Amino acid sequence: MGYIMDLRKIVGTRPIIMAGACVLLIRDGTLLLEKRTDNGLWGLPGGSLEPGETMEEVAVRELYEETGLRAKSLELMNVFSGEDLYYKYPHGDEVYNVVAAYICNEFDGSIKKDHREVDEIKFFNINNIPKNISPPDKPAIQEFLRRIEM
Repeated sequence: MGYIMDLRKIVGTRPIIMAGACVLLIRDGTLLLEKRTDNGLWGLPGGSLEPGETMEEVAVRELYEETGLRAKSLELMNVFSGEDLYYKYPHGDEVYNVVAAYICNEFDGSIKKDHREVDEIKFFNINNIPKNISPPDKPAIQEFLRRIEM
């Protein structure tokens, strides 16, 4: 997250617009979630856009960095923004996220968590998703669950 860290040196903690991507990794009726180190809540692998990257590149990079898994294919589910994507991090930084959420059904590799960002990685049955979801990930997870109910 070099670009955002550099920007924070200039703007401090005040709200910024942060573009990024997340991945809903699906395996046999389960969804991969990671317990975040910064807020202790469950969320999706993902992160912010670096200069020159595409949103799909962000999704692939962040999935690999945080989980050790490599996406073989991604399908854009939706782009989320607005008041629901406002978030104040525990250390005080404020963001309005713009998030491209991708669904991934094909992947390879072995789970290897990034200990700086992730406490735990687990596949949850889609009918038993934890309640303590990180706020910026709620809209994408809720939309995904609505889509599979249809």
